[in-house]
Parts: sequence; structure tokens; C-alpha cells
Amino acid sequence: MSEDRFGLAGRTALITGAGGGLGREHALLFGSHGANVVVNDLGGSRDGSGSGSEMADKVVAEIKAAGGNAVANYGSVSETESAQAMVQTALDAFGSIDIVVNNAGILRDKSFKNMTEQDWDLVIAVHLKGAFNVTKAAWEPMREAKYGRVVLTSSASGLYGNFGQTNYGAAKAALCGLGQALAEEGAKNNIHTNIIAPLALSRMTEDIMPPEMQDLIKPEYVSPLVVYLCAESCEDNGQIYEVGAGCYARVETLRAKGFAVKPDGPISVDTIADNWKAINDPTGGEIIHSPMESTMASLKHAS
Repeated sequence: MSEDRFGLAGRTALITGAGGGLGREHALLFGSHGANVVVNDLGGSRDGSGSGSEMADKVVAEIKAAGGNAVANYGSVSETESAQAMVQTALDAFGSIDIVVNNAGILRDKSFKNMTEQDWDLVIAVHLKGAFNVTKAAWEPMREAKYGRVVLTSSASGLYGNFGQTNYGAAKAALCGLGQALAEEGAKNNIHTNIIAPLALSRMTEDIMPPEMQDLIKPEYVSPLVVYLCAESCEDNGQIYEVGAGCYARVETLRAKGFAVKPDGPISVDTIADNWKAINDPTGGEIIHSPMESTMASLKHAS
């Protein structure tokens, strides 16, 4: 067990999709820092089909063998009742739910012209609705305790888009909006929510990453950031971090200085076309942190 520098000893962490890859590494690291861990994994394939208990049970055994405390849960994050049962598992086994790491995910990659409604719905159900379900189930116990740490797992595909991943990218982008709104709502009750966009080898990426890259993007390089975001002393809230290959970086929304004209009369398409370069020039841009800052930036020239 590591020294409890981060206030994690005795805290209870629910990690979804923790039977392998990123989730497994998160669970093991939380366990090594003295947290009680609920290891959730449906045990299915990466496209969401199938189920089983072996994956979650194996990680629980690893945590216990290292001297930690852990229990397994085999529910699907996409089902409201299953998400509630995950949180109840934490409360029954350890008496609290302090940390939720929404990590569970599936892939159904196809070009948009070939994507079916089922491909869309299943990916949204696991990534976005699943994060809603699990966080919602934990929210009230966290509010009552005046303490909580939530991590949502986005992706570079959500931040920047990626061919063949309209469903996955849409879900991952939505998680950024969800996380930043939760950060605002939870702050008064000491519930912090942050978002990661990881680059890591997993079942979902093992056949698309070249062999020479795989050793550089081990999932264990991501977990230290996740654990730190859930530390009692970490005050960051509503932030997005890209993480992978030993690189850790906050992502911000940069608004270009742009072009502005007083809204006191008609504005023509010609005006937009003639000033298109200035509208797109990031020189002198500013970082925007909230809808209010965005609104004020739009209005400041109008007075």
C-alpha cells in the first residue's frame, strides 16, 4: 500500500468497465492507495455483446492479493437499475460512495453512410447514458456527504472528430458538456467533476495501434492522473485533460479575437465574407471558461 498522501484511504471508488485496460489499471491504483474499490464490468466484447463475471472477479482478486479491499459488480451501465445497483453495492460493502470513474465503453465504428441506428444508439447508451446513469445514482449520496469526485472519460475523437466514429465522437464530445455542467452544479457540495481524453492501449485500440506505439501508450500511464483528480486535496473542477504516453495536458477552449461589428443595423453576407480571415485568425484569442464569459465576449464591442 502507498502512503496516504492523497486522502484516498477508506474512500470508496466505483470504476466502470474495470475488468481490463484502462479501468483495470485505475482500479488497481486506487486499491494500492487504500481506497475501497467496486470493480464493475459487464464482461462483454468491445462491441457490447455478451457478458460474464470472470473479468471483474480477476481484478478484485488482484486488488485483494495486494492487500486492498474490493468487490465485483457485473451490471450494465446502460441500464438505470443496474447503475443504481452498482452504487448500492458500494454502500452495502463499504458504507459510502466517494468516487465514480466512468470508464465503460464500446465501439461500433463505421462510416456515417454505413452506420445503423442500432450502432448509434448502443454507443450513446453505454458512453453517454451510462455515465449519466452511474453518476446520477451516486449524486445524492455524494450531496448528502458533501463530498464526491467524478471522472468522465472522453476522447480525442470527441474533442477533434475522427473518421468512422460519428457515434463515438458524438458521445465523447457530449461527455465534456455533461462534465462541465456537473462541475458547476456539484461545486457547492464539494463534488468535483473532471474529464479525461486518454490515449491508451486497450481492447478497443489494440488492433488499430501500430506495434511500435503500443509500449508507449500503456494504460498505466493514464491512471495516475485519474487518481490525482480524485484526491481529497485536488481542487480542480470542470477541467479537460488529454493524457497518454507520459504526456499530461489541460485542454481549453480558445476563442479567436475575431471580427465584430455593432449590431445596430443589417449585417450582410458580404461583410462576413470580406472579414473571414479575421474571424478565423486565432492571434490574440482568449480562453473561455463559461457561457457567461462567452456571452460577455460577444457583447463587449456592442456598447
